[in-house]
Amino acid sequence: MKEIFMKKNKEHLLKFAVILAIITIVYNVFEGMISIFFGLEDETLSLFGFGVDSIVEVISGIGIYHMLIKIRKNGNETRDEFEKRALKITGTAFYVLSAGLLISSFYNIWINHKPETTFWGIIISAVSIITMSFLIHYKKKVGIALNSQAIIADANCTKTCLYLSIVLLISSLGFSLTGIGYIDSVGSLGIAYFSFNEGKESFEKARSNKHCSCEDD
Repeated sequence: MKEIFMKKNKEHLLKFAVILAIITIVYNVFEGMISIFFGLEDETLSLFGFGVDSIVEVISGIGIYHMLIKIRKNGNETRDEFEKRALKITGTAFYVLSAGLLISSFYNIWINHKPETTFWGIIISAVSIITMSFLIHYKKKVGIALNSQAIIADANCTKTCLYLSIVLLISSLGFSLTGIGYIDSVGSLGIAYFSFNEGKESFEKARSNKHCSCEDD
């Protein structure tokens, strides 16, 4: 009876982990599209970069979803070719994004570019901080309950999305309060830094079976 209960409980937890993965993917799609739209509309480089980063995160999220489905079927947490390919695509996209943001940020500083407004950056980053905190909490809770290093690693890696949201919030608030144009560019440099690290981490994960370099965070 105890074994049956534990099996049902494990299946319930894995199902919840899959739901969290789906929420992550769907949320990043909408967050990315909205951020890119308002980033272009308001000429806010940090918000635009944040949006592109969110879209790239969708690829990573699909890899996580694939992993969880595999765990539900056979309990295997070893990374397969699909996940490795997704990681390489994600890593390349992050590198391209970080390079683009680096060049654009310095150019905007050079010409003293100012966004039209950073209002939407404040709203989107605040919502993202709340959402990412929720996802981190429950992913870690499920991972600990299942004793799954892969799920715990995913929870810890989601912290990068939280840090990006904090960077966007600080830069958006900074410009809104001071009107100093280069604050938005500095914020986009911060996003470029985290994007570069995400790209590096993606390639490291693709070369090994370690799920995340931040899994011991």
